[in-house]
Amino acid sequence: MKKLYLLINPNAGKGGFKNGLGKVLLSFHSAGYETTVAFTDKRGDAPRMAAEAADEYDRIVCVGGDGTLAETVSGLMTVERRPVLGYIPMGTTNDCAATLGISHDPAQAALTAAGDKTIPFDVGLMNRERYFTYVAAFGAFTDVSYETPQDQKNALGRLAYILEGLNRLPRITHQWTRVEHDGGVLEDDFIFGAVTNSRSVAGVIRLSDSLGVSLSDGLFEVILIRTPESVLQLGTIVTDILANKFDSEYVTLLRSRSVNFAFREPVAWTLDGEAGGVHASVRCENLPHAVRLAAGDSAVLQSMPMEPDLM
Repeated sequence: MKKLYLLINPNAGKGGFKNGLGKVLLSFHSAGYETTVAFTDKRGDAPRMAAEAADEYDRIVCVGGDGTLAETVSGLMTVERRPVLGYIPMGTTNDCAATLGISHDPAQAALTAAGDKTIPFDVGLMNRERYFTYVAAFGAFTDVSYETPQDQKNALGRLAYILEGLNRLPRITHQWTRVEHDGGVLEDDFIFGAVTNSRSVAGVIRLSDSLGVSLSDGLFEVILIRTPESVLQLGTIVTDILANKFDSEYVTLLRSRSVNFAFREPVAWTLDGEAGGVHASVRCENLPHAVRLAAGDSAVLQSMPMEPDLM
């Protein structure tokens, strides 16, 4: 019988893993897996636990939010043998689940996690030391996700992020930035920049099917928002983003295998919704097909090579 390692963050999603855990385990059993259940106690446990389990198990499945998934991927990136990774979303925004077409119902997500279809998944590397799965960003509102208290996230869900974001409106700042990408160089004042491998960022920025986002093409989508001159123009920017208009005067979308950012003063970054440190320069590199993910039905996956599970 194949072996599966179920890695659970008990603090994610109001402890929602308790609901339907029996059905999750039954799904794994029906798929021919002998399951070992393990819990994280604190941030930083998931990378170590995933790395330690990689040699012994045929599949690793993590339960939690985007941060838990990111930590698990980071752990797998430190080892040579990387089993297929499954994901059961239990967080607040679950951007990666939305991109991967994974159900928020634990039983349905378990069927996907134990399924026989996988996709190659690109992983980002920031300054050659920290991995990220779906976004590295700086500027307006990027600190909202990791500075919003966990109890508010649990009680209010996505509304907690919105309320925290509104508190930050008067404090939006801009940064002169030099951006070197595959197609050239940009220099301007920006209030936001994001290097993404996702169709959804913070549950607000959603890239439509027409933009051709792929998780395994070796390319990042880079979103840059120039500094508006008035509150009215800020409203126009928000309208453009919600309408998937990324080629306006203030909003730019480009694709690149690697991106270099240089600032006049150190700037705070976020990686996958967690604090990413303060940097005067940042390099983001795309590591193509770094891991294999079990994924569900999604428009973004239709153009991607689906691979049978050979583990």
